[in-house]
Amino acid sequence: MTSPYVRRRRLAQELRKLREDRDLTTNELARLVYQSRTKISKLENAQIRPDLADIVTLLETLDVTGQQYDKIFGLARTAARKGWWDRFGNAMGPRQRLYADLESGAETIRSYNQTAFPAVLQLPEFIDAMVELDQHQGALDYRPERMADARTRRQQHLLSPDGPTYEAVLDECMIHRLAIPPEVKATQLRHLITVVSAEDRITMRVLPSDTPIPGGFLPKASFSLYTFPDPADPPLAIIDTVTADLVLTQRHELAQYTGMYNRLLDVALPSDDSLNFLSQVANRLTRQTESKT
Repeated sequence: MTSPYVRRRRLAQELRKLREDRDLTTNELARLVYQSRTKISKLENAQIRPDLADIVTLLETLDVTGQQYDKIFGLARTAARKGWWDRFGNAMGPRQRLYADLESGAETIRSYNQTAFPAVLQLPEFIDAMVELDQHQGALDYRPERMADARTRRQQHLLSPDGPTYEAVLDECMIHRLAIPPEVKATQLRHLITVVSAEDRITMRVLPSDTPIPGGFLPKASFSLYTFPDPADPPLAIIDTVTADLVLTQRHELAQYTGMYNRLLDVALPSDDSLNFLSQVANRLTRQTESKT
C-alpha cells in the first residue's frame, strides 16, 4: 500500500505550484472554487485528506488538462485513501496514526531510539508499563487499549512478507534508565532478540553509553528515517519531540539526520554483539527480580 500521508505531501506541492504559477493568492483561489481560504491552505500543507470532487473542481477551474490532470488526480486518489488506522480514529493517538500511515508504504525504516524501545515491537505488558509512565505527565490523548491494539497491527505489518526493512539503533542509556519493572523489561528484551533473530529484514544495534560519537554534535532527540518504493515519493525524517512529531522533507535537513544516523551506526555494536548485550541485560534483570522474591 502507498502511504496516503506521503501522497498528500506530494499533492500539496502540486496544488501550491498550480496556484503560484497562475499568480493567485490563497484567498483568490478560494473565491474561484467557492471554498474557504483555510481549506485551500490545509490542502497545500497536507493537513487534510483531499475530497476528490473538490480536487476536480480546482483542476477544472485552473484549466488543468491532459497528463498533468491525470497526474494530479492520481495523487489525490491515493492521498484520499483510508488505511486500517483510520478505523481507530484518535483513539490510537494522532502521533501513532502518522507512524502507521508511513509504515504502510515504507520500503526502509531506520530509527535512533533514545527514549524507549521501538514502539512497533513493543509487547502488551511493556505498553501497559509505558502508559503508566505517560499518565504521570498528564491526560492521555488516546485510549490505552486501542493504542495497544494499533501497535499490534503495526507489528503484524512489519513482520509480514511485504513489510519494510527495519533497522534500529538503541541507546544503552535508555535501556537502563527507562523506569519499567525489571521483569517486564527483561521480557521485552527477549522479545526483541527473538524477532531480530528470526527476521533477516530487521536489525537491532546497541549504542554503548561510553562510546564517543565523532564527527559532530550528539543527537538531541529520537528520530526515524523513511524511504519509499516509488522514486517520486520523497524520503522523510520524523523527529520525536516531547509534544509533537516533526516531519522533515527538505534535502539539507534529511542530509543532516542521515549523516547523524550513519555516525551512530558506525560506533554501535555489531548486530550479533548487540543481541548478546541485550540478552545479558535481560538475564541480569531476571536475576535481580528472583533475588527479591
